[in-house]
Amino acid sequence: MRAGAPWWYEALWRTALPFALLRVWWRGRREPGYRMHVGERLGRYDSPPERVPMIWVHAVSVGETRAAKPLIDALGRQFPDRRILLTHMTAAGRETGRSLFSDRVIQAFLPYDTSFALNRFFDRFAPQFGVLMETEIWPNLILRAASRGVPLYLVNARLSQKSADGYARLPTLTRATLQSLAGVSAQTDADARRLTALGAREVNVAGNIKFDVAVPPANAERAQSLREWLGPTRRVWMAGSTRDGEEAMLLEALRRSPLPGDALLVVVPRHPQRFDEVARLLDRSGVRYVRRSGASPVGAGTAIVLGDTMGEMLAYYAASDVAFIGGTLLPLGGQNLIEPLAVGTPVVIGPSTFNFAEIARTAVEGGAAMRADNADAVVSSVAALLDDPDRRARMAGAGKKLLDAHRGATERTMSWLASRIAGPANGR
Repeated sequence: MRAGAPWWYEALWRTALPFALLRVWWRGRREPGYRMHVGERLGRYDSPPERVPMIWVHAVSVGETRAAKPLIDALGRQFPDRRILLTHMTAAGRETGRSLFSDRVIQAFLPYDTSFALNRFFDRFAPQFGVLMETEIWPNLILRAASRGVPLYLVNARLSQKSADGYARLPTLTRATLQSLAGVSAQTDADARRLTALGAREVNVAGNIKFDVAVPPANAERAQSLREWLGPTRRVWMAGSTRDGEEAMLLEALRRSPLPGDALLVVVPRHPQRFDEVARLLDRSGVRYVRRSGASPVGAGTAIVLGDTMGEMLAYYAASDVAFIGGTLLPLGGQNLIEPLAVGTPVVIGPSTFNFAEIARTAVEGGAAMRADNADAVVSSVAALLDDPDRRARMAGAGKKLLDAHRGATERTMSWLASRIAGPANGR
């Protein structure tokens, strides 16, 4: 069993390491969380180790962390005598984990994929097994875990054809990495085929854990309060998880085809470090807007609300009449559209949905979502839906039916994991 990635991979990472750390520090200008716990990215940890049996879950950023919640809850029930370590790569992912789990889990940044940092990580935490969410295929990480006898499972795995083509350019390393995993559980048959073609063995298909999203009981009250602030008689549409460039595209489309004066747009950028950037864009546009984080009321003349707070995404969706999903207007593959469907909000998506291809396809075919080819078509689709409450109600019902039909992936994944994890918790 190879102990780690080949020398050239290690050399590339060590060469890139100063630049990676500089980038983290640079991002910390706008998102202070990046300047905290920097040593963890090199495998250095300030707090004393907890000498308890540990399960490790890695969720790189916000979406993966939210998706991991039902699985982490299930792991906690299945293994009540073990602590859960939750690692991330982004500051926003870590903050999301803190808000979801508080002190129920231990949190840390996953080190960069270098041998010395990963050795420190495994020495410190010594997890009994690890669960990697979605598409976290790091050669050194996976190969070193295997050499130390730490089973790693890639779950809720998804792999677009574009990503598969990229991994195929390094066939030997990719095959060795995937074959060192203790198991792979994919979202769809298509994901399983692509992973198998790259070298993964006996890939399970359990469905998408994100369909098991649980809407907190308090969300309805929070959404009602938010709707009162937005304006209970106004028609509200949301552009959720927007990416760099999409806000400008939507503003330009609205300039060409303005919606009725009572229509209110709520823009929630995907990345918190872009909140101020989008505010500057709105300043330049001359449109009247307010920030959610401010104390200003949403007046009758307010056209846009900038959703610049954390932890309110489900409430934003539930308080809106229609939701546009960001990352779909540009060739970025799109963001998660299950959350708005879970709270009964009709969805509009752009042309780029390769990150959620199967979900997007079934949502459109099932009548829970509409696809628009460009920003002008998004605005046109939103306008039509805002004028048609009966259609919105039908789409909400179709969304609920879609989610009900696809729930259960967490249970299937846990059953699959349990069949591979043997023995009681071991002390250290």
